[in-house]
Amino acid sequence: MPAYEKPNFVHPFNVATEIEHLRNHKITRNIPDKSNDKLLIGSWNIANLGLQIRMEDHYEILAEILNWFDVIAIQEVNDNLVGLRAIESFMPSNYNLVFSDKGGNNERSAFIYDSSLINQLELVGEISVPPKDHAYIKLKGVTSKFTGFDRNPYLCSFQWKNETFILITIHSFSGGKSKVDLERRALEAYAVGRYADLRNGSKNAFSKNIIALGDFNIPMIEKGDVVYEALIKRGLKLPEHSTRVYSNISNDSMYDQIAFLPSIKSKIVTHGVFDFDDAIFPELWENSISDFKKYLRYYISDHRPMWMQLDL
Repeated sequence: MPAYEKPNFVHPFNVATEIEHLRNHKITRNIPDKSNDKLLIGSWNIANLGLQIRMEDHYEILAEILNWFDVIAIQEVNDNLVGLRAIESFMPSNYNLVFSDKGGNNERSAFIYDSSLINQLELVGEISVPPKDHAYIKLKGVTSKFTGFDRNPYLCSFQWKNETFILITIHSFSGGKSKVDLERRALEAYAVGRYADLRNGSKNAFSKNIIALGDFNIPMIEKGDVVYEALIKRGLKLPEHSTRVYSNISNDSMYDQIAFLPSIKSKIVTHGVFDFDDAIFPELWENSISDFKKYLRYYISDHRPMWMQLDL
């Protein structure tokens, strides 16, 4: 994505104080602590990571949130790894990092995981639909043709205790609200759902615990939304969502999702969205809501993390 405009002001803050605000709000939002018997998965689109010029204190704040999870998918990682490396420097030493090469929009995808609890397994790659199969990526009422992903979904396999699972991190085509752009996103969403459905039915699947998570650029989770309906068409499920806490700081869209096969539904303990913007930089909020949002989307993110806890 193009970088947001850098704020033309400086906001001094104490990083320890802001982390305390976040930890208190974590309790308010019922994000469970990490445990040895349940798996805590997260996903976060961190705006233009590596492209926008953050300071060390901002990276420490980002790392604080990321290390609450056993494994977390990160979207919008720029080809320039400076941002990801800066976050890594603030993560506990038991956390490991794996990331893709650059794709569309000069972006990578990444996973950060706690290697003391989770093993990374052999299967690492991207979802790519061969040209001969493009004709199968079609939807009723959609006239656009699927020509491939803008940013190929990046997948990685992991082991938690005796269970294997595959995470697929998504950053769908962004575009605008035109019919053509919405149809392009819908076809990408359907292609992800089709992949999960086909692997779920294959005797050669590496694992059938498949979870697709990230920024699907879905406007709303409701009947009639072409992207949402495409995503769930082949059987993927989404958790029930709060109508109060959305996945963007504008609080008006559900771009980000954690989608899973039906077999995983019974294993979900709890889930949610972490609206960090309700807790951080309160003095800036009180002085200027406009400046607060500009500062947040540049130095932290315009998206909120999503999370899900599983009892595998």
